[in-house]
Amino acid sequence: MDSNIDQQQQEEQFRDKIATVDKKGKRIWIFPKKPSGKYYNYRTYLSWFYVVILFALPFIKVNGEPFVLIDLVNRNFILFGMHFGPQDFYLFAIGMLILLVFIILFTVVFGRIFCGWVCPQTIFMEMIFRKIEYAIEGDYKAQMKLDSAPWDGSKIMKRVLKHTIFFGIAVLIANIFLAYIIGIDEVFKIIREPISAHFTGFLIMVLFSFVFYIVFSSLREQVCTTICPYGRLQGVMLDNKSLVVAYDFVRGEPRGKIKKTKVVPLPILSEAQVAEEKSLNLAANGDCIDCKLCVHVCPTGIDIRNGTQLECVNCTACMDACDEVMEKINRPKGLVRIDSLEGITEGKHKIFNTRVKAYSIVLLVLLIIEGALFTMRSDIQGLMLRTPGMTYQTMEGGYISNLYNYQLINKTGHEYDVTLKLMDVDGEITLVGSPDLHLSKNSQIKGSAFVKIHSDKLHSRKNKLTVGVYSGDQLISKIKTSFFSPPK
Repeated sequence: MDSNIDQQQQEEQFRDKIATVDKKGKRIWIFPKKPSGKYYNYRTYLSWFYVVILFALPFIKVNGEPFVLIDLVNRNFILFGMHFGPQDFYLFAIGMLILLVFIILFTVVFGRIFCGWVCPQTIFMEMIFRKIEYAIEGDYKAQMKLDSAPWDGSKIMKRVLKHTIFFGIAVLIANIFLAYIIGIDEVFKIIREPISAHFTGFLIMVLFSFVFYIVFSSLREQVCTTICPYGRLQGVMLDNKSLVVAYDFVRGEPRGKIKKTKVVPLPILSEAQVAEEKSLNLAANGDCIDCKLCVHVCPTGIDIRNGTQLECVNCTACMDACDEVMEKINRPKGLVRIDSLEGITEGKHKIFNTRVKAYSIVLLVLLIIEGALFTMRSDIQGLMLRTPGMTYQTMEGGYISNLYNYQLINKTGHEYDVTLKLMDVDGEITLVGSPDLHLSKNSQIKGSAFVKIHSDKLHSRKNKLTVGVYSGDQLISKIKTSFFSPPK
């Protein structure tokens, strides 16, 4: 009994630790081998497109306004040319719910592939900073040799060059990141004008620069394995049907080296033929030759053959490495591939299960609600409420007057001169103070106004009113309110 428990503990011990920390809790620095192959090329092309979009968006303007702006300080948000303010918070709340459900659904179906292919952390780390490191210090063996070498002139020169470039790119990323928050014009002012004129903005830019530098030069994979909440939640989202980067242990085990005495090239066998060989005991080992290239190329230092692990970001580097080996030994590619546990063990690939259907329905409902709210959203939003503590006033000639507080919000990048008119009853609206209502772009105005209606037009104590907001002769918004009058 005890021997069985010990054996089980030995088999499962790899799950009790992460690859980047030793038994004493000291960090193990990862030196991944430079990847190559079909999937790595696809990731490279995607990263080019991604970086171009990311760096170009702050420079794009529509009618003089940024195409994308997330100004948290002034509560000014522009997404794809559309202005949003604090009063549109409900749209953001539902949008965040949509994003959350989409992430859950995407992870349930495709695992953590977002992390390896789209996440900014991975894109910048693996496709920019890591490539610069390879260019300066060489591949993983050269990097390990350099790391353990004494601090001579060559090592100092390489490290200074690398970290200088790293910090320069971090500064660039920080400026672009800041442009999404305050706008590219303000960023240029911080760069061109004296520091004293924009000290706070300059301080924030420097802080962001150091944060990005530390993330990509020091923290690296620790962001994915210990900091990122999405990575920590991955384990509770996956099931046996989720598609992940997985090792086909059915086909690959038992592992074993190819004997050097075999000089005759092996024929290319299908998976069915390999299975038949095993059943006839003609093949002593599985297709895995235990070359460990899948481990060497992993940016988080894991062994994919140990099964799905929290640290795996589904970058597919191990797939490229394994396919290259399989091609050399004349075995079918795909020993490490995107598949589900059910697909490996049973050959089933049913993705659209009950859980996926449930998440899909919830996502569809949220999208319909968000779409309906967007269609009902007006560019000019108004609010008119009776002034608290004030009742109606009876005037000469049978007129009744109510005092209102109004608020008009312009959610666009255009300016408007507007007027307020009653739409469903004859009456007058008299503004308190300035008779002109000018709405600047992305702004709001407040004020008070008297509404005067003849008693013959009123049919109850509380009457519903519709106030039209006009720009010239064009109706641009409607405001619903109520009007109090003496009882009939």
